[in-house]
Amino acid sequence: CSGDQLECQLAWMKTELKLTDAQFDRIKAIHEASSPRLLALAAQVARMRDEYAAFERERVTADRVDFVEFARFVDQRRAIDRECLDSTRRLVDATSGVMTPAQRAQYLGMLPPALKARNFSSAN
Repeated sequence: CSGDQLECQLAWMKTELKLTDAQFDRIKAIHEASSPRLLALAAQVARMRDEYAAFERERVTADRVDFVEFARFVDQRRAIDRECLDSTRRLVDATSGVMTPAQRAQYLGMLPPALKARNFSSAN
């Protein structure tokens, strides 16, 4: 696939789900709109991974655990994980809302249960 990277990443949907050009354009726009938030969350996850690695190195080196710091880390990680899941669910929900019922069923069938859309207010 050459050209727009997002279009290339979503091309499988157009083929597999037999999306119309209008559906594909709308789904691409939905993904473009959500991309900055998802990229910011991915950066937070990477930062948390680095912080945890540093925390673990200190724990091993010092042979002690700062339980307050660890609890803070766990709380932050849970909040980021929740936001990642919620953001992804909103993306799935908006994307599936553009689809016909048959396309939606096929699309949702490809996803893990935790990501399946819950609100079809904009569904066809």
